[in-house]
Amino acid sequence: MARGIDGRHLGPYSRRRMAVDPIRKLGRWLADARRAGAELAEAAALATADGRGRPSVRYVLVKSIGKDGVVFYTNAASRKGRELAANPHAALAIYWQATGKQVRVEGKVRPVSEAEADAYWAERPRTSQAASAASNQSRPLAARAVLLREYRRLERAAREHDVPRPAVWTGYRIIPNAIEFWTRAEPRLHHRELFERKGRTWTRKLLQP
Repeated sequence: MARGIDGRHLGPYSRRRMAVDPIRKLGRWLADARRAGAELAEAAALATADGRGRPSVRYVLVKSIGKDGVVFYTNAASRKGRELAANPHAALAIYWQATGKQVRVEGKVRPVSEAEADAYWAERPRTSQAASAASNQSRPLAARAVLLREYRRLERAAREHDVPRPAVWTGYRIIPNAIEFWTRAEPRLHHRELFERKGRTWTRKLLQP
């Protein structure tokens, strides 16, 4: 059975489905990039927009790819979290110089379950738990010393036990309705392959470079 990048099962895939399933293909491309030595191969640019359609973009780390979509984790009180609450749609792009490939993902976004967030939080190093718990992400900071003081307090406590997951720290799943695969080719005649979801079925077409 296929697995996501976090080791979890992706679910059953027949040979026929694996040949045309773009989510499965995204997982393969990410694995290829890692084997090619791409640094932070899971780093992706995530674009969100507020309720008035004003966009913002930043990098996140893709933590799992499965049949239900692409998952990343963050603070729900951050700017991206607030924007996703107002406008639950997002676009994500990953480029791997090592393989000359790029993927774009667009779709609706839903929070992961509390159980999923708890499970991933428990897998994180305690120093990472302390850092996430110490930060009110995207909020104004009077002085960096304030943040470092809170981190050190939590880090000392983490030597004895896990840091509890803050209620606002969670994950989001992008449920794709479109995935585009781009492969570098010369002389700038790049290969573009677009998959769009129609109900439960994906349709495929090529795009001009």
